[in-house]
Amino acid sequence: MSDDEQSALFVCLGNICRSPMAEAIFGDTLEKRGIRDKWHVDSAAVVGYHTGKNPYSKTMSTLAKNGITNYSHKARVVSSGDFKKFDHIFGMDADNMRDLKRLASAESKAKLYCLADFDPKKEIYQIVDPYYDSTGQLFDQIFPEITRCLEAFLDSLEK
Repeated sequence: MSDDEQSALFVCLGNICRSPMAEAIFGDTLEKRGIRDKWHVDSAAVVGYHTGKNPYSKTMSTLAKNGITNYSHKARVVSSGDFKKFDHIFGMDADNMRDLKRLASAESKAKLYCLADFDPKKEIYQIVDPYYDSTGQLFDQIFPEITRCLEAFLDSLEK
């Protein structure tokens, strides 16, 4: 990572649904804005339930339905070094935020955010975990929620 590069880490419980979706959407958004080369982007879990696994199939199919087909990732657990490495760390819900605050040290440079706090519509307070939704509807619901929050985050940096 170069000195002029910014960095963002997206965190959820297991790193196979919400955080990889956010990572993929953010990368796609950066690409569309022509600033992908100015960012280092990753995602991680607060617990190692799925370490080393690919994102959930419903995550990948939702991304593909929305035109994001070049994404790959292996689940990993957030580390203490992430708090020194990343500029921005986003949790998906209040539990993630509680865990991230507990894991952060005094040497942390990262700013911690709940992604939903950037919702310009103020309709959501968290990105709901879609893992147990057998219909896949929650995956379709959170895609635009994540997208608009990430767009608003990037817009806030430009102000």
